[in-house]
Amino acid sequence: MTDSPEHHRQRSEFIKGMVQRTGSKAWVGRSLRELPPKTIIQFWHDLQDLPGDVEDCIASWARWKEVGIRHLLFDEFSARSYIRESLGPRYERAFDRCYHPAMQADYFRLCYLSLEGGFYVDADDVCVGSHIDWIFEDARLKVQPLCYDIASASMVSTASFLTAENATPDWIFYFNNNPLIAAKRHPVIQLALLRSTEALENSFDGDLPEIQATTGPGILSRTIFELGVASGTIDQEVAVLRGWDLFAISKWPLSYRNDARNWRHSNQKRLEQ
Repeated sequence: MTDSPEHHRQRSEFIKGMVQRTGSKAWVGRSLRELPPKTIIQFWHDLQDLPGDVEDCIASWARWKEVGIRHLLFDEFSARSYIRESLGPRYERAFDRCYHPAMQADYFRLCYLSLEGGFYVDADDVCVGSHIDWIFEDARLKVQPLCYDIASASMVSTASFLTAENATPDWIFYFNNNPLIAAKRHPVIQLALLRSTEALENSFDGDLPEIQATTGPGILSRTIFELGVASGTIDQEVAVLRGWDLFAISKWPLSYRNDARNWRHSNQKRLEQ
């Protein structure tokens, strides 16, 4: 399928159906028998210059080591090394085309989860939950839904878009790539990684492709949509996290959000070191 306006509309409608669907828990697909490993994976591009407020966010996840959850924190160099050793030069070259730390984080999470599985969460999220075992139950890919209102140019609250009562044609439904909870070699993650790699490879030298569509929520949402249309069994492969904000929140404000390290200020711009 081409990534056309009609494709975007169909994708939004499909995801809206997944998000607003109610009923009993779907069966897990037969190919998804292995549960995600109890590992939390995070990324910050430069651990030698880790802002104190981001470090506090990371600590809210690292504390789960006390109950036997493994916590891994990667930076640009360790992520590149992992990709080179585990996936090879093709994927390392694709990682090197990621021109912003947010893009590196997007691509790395696909690489790691494709091979190892686990629970990836952004370094600027804060865990406010008191129980974590539920994260690793169920072999389906767990993703957070989001909704954007074109008319107001703002995000729609989760409580508003979970049902069809308030929906308008101006709402765009999609899936965030944070968090991502997956068993290793989940078909959605594997295909999203392939699509993202191809998109990076197909970008011209010196070209800076749009972050969300190339490595972020756009590529993930497109992959879920196209696999769902093809298989007709997407509810057996993907679980929607409808109450994620009760477990974790994206911390605002943080010091780095005011400078070029915030991808919203640097989309399609190189980060000056």
